[in-house]
Amino acid sequence: LLDTDGDGYTALEESLNQTDPNAYGRIPEIMQQQDHERKMGVHSLAANETPTDVAKGELLYRCAFDTPQSVADWTMEGVGELAFSDDGRMTMWSPDEEYHHVFWAPVTLPDRFVAEWEYQNLKPEAGLCIVFFAATGKDGQDIFSPDLVKRDATFSQYTNGDIRCYHISYMANNPGHELDRDTSNLRKNPSKHLVATGPIAVRASDTEVHRLQLVKDGRHIRMSIDGRPVIDWVDDGRFGSALTSGRLGLRQMKWTRARYRNLC
Repeated sequence: LLDTDGDGYTALEESLNQTDPNAYGRIPEIMQQQDHERKMGVHSLAANETPTDVAKGELLYRCAFDTPQSVADWTMEGVGELAFSDDGRMTMWSPDEEYHHVFWAPVTLPDRFVAEWEYQNLKPEAGLCIVFFAATGKDGQDIFSPDLVKRDATFSQYTNGDIRCYHISYMANNPGHELDRDTSNLRKNPSKHLVATGPIAVRASDTEVHRLQLVKDGRHIRMSIDGRPVIDWVDDGRFGSALTSGRLGLRQMKWTRARYRNLC
C-alpha cells in the first residue's frame, strides 16, 4: 500500500474499504507507518520522479542492519568484522586494521532505484567510505560468477579488474594520501574515471548520524546527505555505455570504523 499516486489518503481509504472496512479509523496511523517504511530501504523509482522531488515506487529490498541474521545473506570481501548494538546499529571495521573490506548486498538492483541508509563515522582519525553500485562483470554476469577472478577487497580489483561499476567516496580521510578530503568523488569503472565531484558528504571530524540517499535514474546519478546534494551527474557515454542494473556494496578502508542502520 505504498503511496505513489499523490493522493495517498484517498487511495488507502479505497483499498481498506475493500479489504478491511473496520480499519478506516486507523488510516492516519497506517499512513504514518507507510511513510516510515518508504524513507528507508531500496525502492524502485516512480515514473513521475523529478530532480527536486524523488518519488519512490515499490520497495525492492530492506536491511535493518540490526542483528547478525539481518545480514546473513550479505557477502564480505576482505577482512571485515561486524558487531550489532542494542539500538539496532551495525558497526563495521577491520580487526587490528588488517585490511580493507567490501560488504555486498544480496540483490541485483534495477537501472532505476532510490537507496537510503543511516551512516555514522566512529573514527575521526582516519578512514574512507565508498558505495559501489550498478556492479556487474564486464560481460554483464553477476559479480559472484565463477567466471570472474575472486576478490579480496584490493581496490584495483574493483577499479581496474573484471567488473564494471560506479562508486562514490563520501567520507575520505586517507593517511599518507589525502587527509580530510573536501570533495565527494564519483568514478566509473573500469579505469577509475573521475566523472563528477561535489562537496564532501561527511567530514572526517563529523561523528553525527546522517541519512544518505543514492538515486540512480538510468544515466542520471545523484547523492545527498540529509537532503543536501553532493553529487549530480548524467552519464553521457564518454567512458563507455552507461551502466544499468547491478549489485550494491559498502567499502571501507582498513582504518575505518563506522555504523550503519536501516538498509545498505
